[in-house]
Amino acid sequence: MFIPMHRIYPSLLFMAVLLVSSGCNRTSPVITDEATYTKSIEEWQHQRLERLKTKNGWLSLTGLYWLEPGENSFGSDSLNKIIFPEKADAFGGTLLLENGKVTLTVTEGVEISSNDSLVTHMVLKNDHQEQTTHLQQGDLAWNIILRGDRYGIRLRDHKHPRIDELDHIPTYPIQTSYVVEARLEPFESPLTMTVATPLEGYTESYEVPGILKFKLRGKALELYPFTSGTGYFLVIADETTGLDTYGAGRFMYAMPDSTGRIILDFNKAYNPPCAFSPFATCPMPPRENFMDVAIEAGEKSVHMD
Repeated sequence: MFIPMHRIYPSLLFMAVLLVSSGCNRTSPVITDEATYTKSIEEWQHQRLERLKTKNGWLSLTGLYWLEPGENSFGSDSLNKIIFPEKADAFGGTLLLENGKVTLTVTEGVEISSNDSLVTHMVLKNDHQEQTTHLQQGDLAWNIILRGDRYGIRLRDHKHPRIDELDHIPTYPIQTSYVVEARLEPFESPLTMTVATPLEGYTESYEVPGILKFKLRGKALELYPFTSGTGYFLVIADETTGLDTYGAGRFMYAMPDSTGRIILDFNKAYNPPCAFSPFATCPMPPRENFMDVAIEAGEKSVHMD
């Protein structure tokens, strides 16, 4: 099961200033110090932007290339099967896809490294395997991804112009009324839910332990959470989706606190990687997670070139 790596957990500061009444399904928890809470969300928003702008953040993505069975030549020359950006060597080498294994052979004289050591020939581990192989050539870095039964190259440019161009992410005003307590109504046994992605023909499967039930501004709502470690990953849509907010929904994480209570903070609803790059693969909201309310909290749409 593929679990996104961009996990964003509630800050300790947030949990320290949040006091929830003992009853479930209350309209909202009580924020004991609104100013401190607001500051914690502003810091979360700042850290979120900084993570995106790191060299391995989603803004650095510059290509997604699917491998064909057999040899796949790569480099900046148009004669290659896989054409890299101009800053790459003209003929970098070949990637042999055979029996579920990808083997790299580097062209003589070309310098490609892994873990700061030059490589000439090696089997590459994909992103579903431990110790995924990461390759680098100058400003370019890449690794093999596995999506369904398809193998691809995820290419990054550590000096991509988008990294400097994005200086903020539009957000709604921070509102404490969008912080609510939910209760999990567990299934007898977890369900497996298959969801669509923007990649044609590719779906992702997640474990759903039950239904999260809560009230938001007096309205009873439900969400299907995906199991993610000791918490829950949520892919949501609402009446702002495709208008003020990204058309393929938003992501959230919910972590039970020390007493087991589950807090949903919609001020931390954030754009998926696909909002920042056409080279990301993202789960889309299941129909069960379309809420018939406008969630005017969290991140708004980002317009990227």
